[in-house]
Amino acid sequence: MKENLLAITLCLASATAFGQGQALNGQVLDAAGRPVIGATVVEKGTNNGTATGGDGRFTLRARTASPRLVISSIGFSAQEVEGGGEQISVRLAEATTSLGAVQVVGSRSQNRSVTDSPSPVDIIDLREVTTKTGQLDVNQLLQFVAPSFNSNRQTGSDGADHVDPATLRGLGPDQTLVLVNGKRQHQSALVNLFGTRGRGNTGTDLNVIPAASIERIEILRDGAAAQYGSDAIAGVINIVLKSSVKELTANVNYGAYDAKYRRDDKKFDGGNFNANVNYGVGIGDKGGFINATLDYNQREHTQRANVPAPDGLARREYGDPQISNASAYINSKFALSDKAHIYVFGGGNKRKGDAYAWTRFAGDDRNVPAIYPNGFDPIITSDIVDASGVVGVHTALGGWELDLSNNFGSNRFHYGVKNTLNASLGASSPTSFDAGGFQLQQDVVSLGLTRNYKTVLQGLNVAAGAEWRREWYSLFAGEEASYRNYDPTVTGGSQGFPGFQPSDVIKADRDNFGAYVDAELSVTQRWLLAAALRYEHYSDFGSTLNYKASTRFNLTDFLTLRGTYSTGFRAPSLAQINFNSTFTNFINGTPVEVLLARNNSAVTQKLGIPSLKQETSNSANIGLTSRIGSSLSLTLDGYYIKVKDRVVLTTQFSADDPVIGPDLQALNVDQAQFFANAADTRSLGLDVVLNHTATLGEGRLNSTLAANFNHLRIDRVRTSGRLAGREDDFFGPREQAFVKASAPPSKINLTFDYQVGRFGTLVRFVRFDKLTLIDWNGDPMKYDSRVTTDLTVNYALTNHLQLIVGSSNLFNRYPTLFDPQLTETGGAWDPVQMGSNGRFYFAKLQARF
Repeated sequence: MKENLLAITLCLASATAFGQGQALNGQVLDAAGRPVIGATVVEKGTNNGTATGGDGRFTLRARTASPRLVISSIGFSAQEVEGGGEQISVRLAEATTSLGAVQVVGSRSQNRSVTDSPSPVDIIDLREVTTKTGQLDVNQLLQFVAPSFNSNRQTGSDGADHVDPATLRGLGPDQTLVLVNGKRQHQSALVNLFGTRGRGNTGTDLNVIPAASIERIEILRDGAAAQYGSDAIAGVINIVLKSSVKELTANVNYGAYDAKYRRDDKKFDGGNFNANVNYGVGIGDKGGFINATLDYNQREHTQRANVPAPDGLARREYGDPQISNASAYINSKFALSDKAHIYVFGGGNKRKGDAYAWTRFAGDDRNVPAIYPNGFDPIITSDIVDASGVVGVHTALGGWELDLSNNFGSNRFHYGVKNTLNASLGASSPTSFDAGGFQLQQDVVSLGLTRNYKTVLQGLNVAAGAEWRREWYSLFAGEEASYRNYDPTVTGGSQGFPGFQPSDVIKADRDNFGAYVDAELSVTQRWLLAAALRYEHYSDFGSTLNYKASTRFNLTDFLTLRGTYSTGFRAPSLAQINFNSTFTNFINGTPVEVLLARNNSAVTQKLGIPSLKQETSNSANIGLTSRIGSSLSLTLDGYYIKVKDRVVLTTQFSADDPVIGPDLQALNVDQAQFFANAADTRSLGLDVVLNHTATLGEGRLNSTLAANFNHLRIDRVRTSGRLAGREDDFFGPREQAFVKASAPPSKINLTFDYQVGRFGTLVRFVRFDKLTLIDWNGDPMKYDSRVTTDLTVNYALTNHLQLIVGSSNLFNRYPTLFDPQLTETGGAWDPVQMGSNGRFYFAKLQARF
């Protein structure tokens, strides 16, 4: 800690030497004269900017001779003002329901700002975050700025090495709904297996959307299935794409890890290169625009295999996969009139990856010495293509606002295996294979109507709409040599990842229809009431009706209470219903053939496992928001979430099981598992955010303490059919530990952000709480809590060019070490929040014109 405090002191003390230019002081107020907290103030045409404090005031040192300031805030229309004068006073008007309307997730009222919301909403300004942190992709950016958000880098987890699973408030990746510009984003085709967070879940791949294309991210930390539909049990993440015009932004970033625990003498690894460009052009004089982003990211392998197992048979290759991402995204709006416009947005992402599989040693019966005399380390490759597009029209219709859109998305995941062999082919075996894969597609047609009645009490907003959605899921086989056994005396199929077989192949689809109505009534200027009701019908499992009730009451001008209660649901994904595979797992270093049987397979039907059905939930949130004085703000939100019939991946049943054993022996597999509605869980938690703004010398220091405290309990394990009464065998302690590890007891962020003139620095401490997993021997693996420290320094070289350098995990902290033979992944750590790569150094060059 002394080293941490020294780093802060040196950064802050040196900053005052860089102050220069004219000091601009001002205050931003709303139409009623109340201070607007957190408004963005940017000197036009430069990288120079700041945010207003608790009293709406700001200080900014100009970099140009005749500065102009662009001032914006969620729920208000942006305003441009001259920067001269001793004191700048700005009054922002509320965003109207015109072409430039701003919507905030959690409310369909276009006149509602985030501070008025009855539900907790985090607004994350990506411009600020990407400038001052070392993380490059969306998952890792959110991991270190939003305490209720958790994402883990995976290794040794097959497909999850290439797609990072993410969770909100400790629930599953598929229990958070992701929107882009308010429209439902499709999920990934991947089902998370092995020791991943979100084991047995599907989820949305946030990293297909480049951070350079995003203006802000809104996180609704509240159950919202009644408002937005299936998957919104934990909350909603809404990604808002950039709409800026006449501004070119370009970034070049590079970073690398301090290479501890390598088997060689290499000092750095995991090189991460990113380059992106964003530009927008205006169209016409009614606010139309086209904003486009190109992004490329290349991430190299890390190597963390130098932690020996007792018998010397630890994996020789263990670490992050090598990943390359290329993305192109656009956001556009075309005015038809003063009250109508067409919008088009979306893009594509091409990802290729190489991930380490388990080592096959020279004497292994799965090796062919004539090909690999020293054994080999298979590489699982991925070829992932993700694309989405939305087209819609927004128009005034009488006193109503009408929105009609069509949204199509697709995610295709194609596996390959290289540096491998099929042992049953002997010395004639190929060393690379096409292993097949899967694809998920979604098409959504939605119609929404909203109307605001300003004369009903203090204002009534009514919204109604309908949505039709079709989903398709397909699983396609690999080449024959990737799965076939040509010699029954040895194990066949491509080592590292056996290909999908013809018996795995499936094509499935379903339809969904939903209709909703919601209303928000301002009973008085201090008291808001809101309610939502949604009906949905799925062609494969039936209908559901859910509701939500909310309220917000301003006790004083500086103290607000808010609360919600809702029911929710999540339909099992088509991937969970239809996925089927035979793969190799390693238990105590021994390879085991495992059948993951689809829900309607002969195995599950013989066992009496019922068809998957929807998960249901009840959740409540009660919160307090306060401005304490002119520079301090506090939000507290307690929550309760009860989920019934969670879809999980069961324990692996062995071939010697008295019930399922004979069936598995007939299929020539050692173990089997399947998806089932097997668990009821209960979560109790608290989100805390404390912000303070202070003038320090000629600059401004923003301090933030943000924390999530969470306790998840498994209330009940549900068994059925021939396995009734065998709860510990069906969904045992080891599998339950994986679910609980997705809900760490706490995560606490403490951030100091100082800006003076052309110089800025950010210091952030993140405390990751302890958690417990269970090893292959059934013994607990207790990961101790850790504190990581990030340090970033930024300096404006010119009015348009900024240099940022820094380090994430400055003091090179690692998780608790374990025997690699006993972990799920075969390395010294299972995937945990803080990651297992150590210190990261980075530098960025950012241009803005």
